[in-house]
Amino acid sequence: MDQAQPDEPFLPDPGTAPEPHGDDPADDDADAGAEYGSDAAGEGGEHPLALRLEQLILGAPRRYTPFQAARTAGVSMDLASRFWRAMGFADIGQAKALTEADVLALRRLAGLVEAGLLSESMAIQVARSTGQTTARLADWQTDSFLEGLTEPPEPGMTRAEVAYPLVELLLPELEEFLIYVWRRQVAAATSRVVQSDDEEAVDRRLAVGFADLVGFTRLTRRLEEEELGELVEAFETTAADQVAAYGGRLIKTLGDEVLFVADDPGTAAEIGMRLIETMIGDETMPALRVGMAFGTVTTRMGDVFGTTVNLASRLTSIAPRDAVLVDGDFAEALGEAGEAPISEAEVDAGAAEKYRFALQPMWRRPVRGLGVVEPWLLSRRPT
Repeated sequence: MDQAQPDEPFLPDPGTAPEPHGDDPADDDADAGAEYGSDAAGEGGEHPLALRLEQLILGAPRRYTPFQAARTAGVSMDLASRFWRAMGFADIGQAKALTEADVLALRRLAGLVEAGLLSESMAIQVARSTGQTTARLADWQTDSFLEGLTEPPEPGMTRAEVAYPLVELLLPELEEFLIYVWRRQVAAATSRVVQSDDEEAVDRRLAVGFADLVGFTRLTRRLEEEELGELVEAFETTAADQVAAYGGRLIKTLGDEVLFVADDPGTAAEIGMRLIETMIGDETMPALRVGMAFGTVTTRMGDVFGTTVNLASRLTSIAPRDAVLVDGDFAEALGEAGEAPISEAEVDAGAAEKYRFALQPMWRRPVRGLGVVEPWLLSRRPT
């Protein structure tokens, strides 16, 4: 396999490091990149404990330059560079900063392509989706979880001194838990695809919902940073719990807004109402508004796109405080499923009790970029 020039940059920049113990893995390839001794690491300002933590977490010392890693894995520098950039890592030139695990990861991903199990473009997508998801997870756990647990127990101790033994104890347990959750999520996603009536797994009919905190911009000016952070965390936690508990899937959180989907409007309607009811019951939280639409959605790398998503977002922006607005297709689908009446003729003394929800047509109005829509106000059926 042809190799690119060894001075092509790629891979994450973990900084310079002392030369590890042991033989160089590739005869004279060390000349392809810079080698760093302990003095160089010190001059670079890299904390010695940071290097120890990195070796603890990665399970091996730095041993390879990018050129050495690509050659040892049997892949071209060009492909290796694209894999690692897709995972979200910055270029480092040819610093000796990679481990055996980096070589194995390159070999595995390239092997899937060579075996015909994945196309090269699909392998890049796998690398990108995995990198983006785990980067956020790693940042969250480091900033929140470890930060709270590494408060020095004695005067004079630094948080860094507490971090190493804590990571050493937590790492294997968190790794096993991550694998467990990932397998569970893959099983659930696969089951949804298999059971779906849609022929195309990428373009599916879904109910899409946005939930948005009212007056969040004003809150950012009034609350202290810590208070604002606590409010956002409480909102995201509440939303995630309600969406999961009633059969939806949380796509992403955007601080004062969450995006979720459900396989059918009945499930989404229950989630939307539960969100409003839960937030109304919490005096510490601001008002909430929810907008939902039903239709064809393009799914890609865990996110959702398309007109249906845009419509749900626009409906959220015009929804009253502590209320849920849905589009006409959503309302019609609820009616067809026997979840709500969509005409006055259906609402009589005998029939009203069979419905879970009530729908009230609102004034038709132009919605930016989507033309004129007729929103419906969703509510619980009066008991």
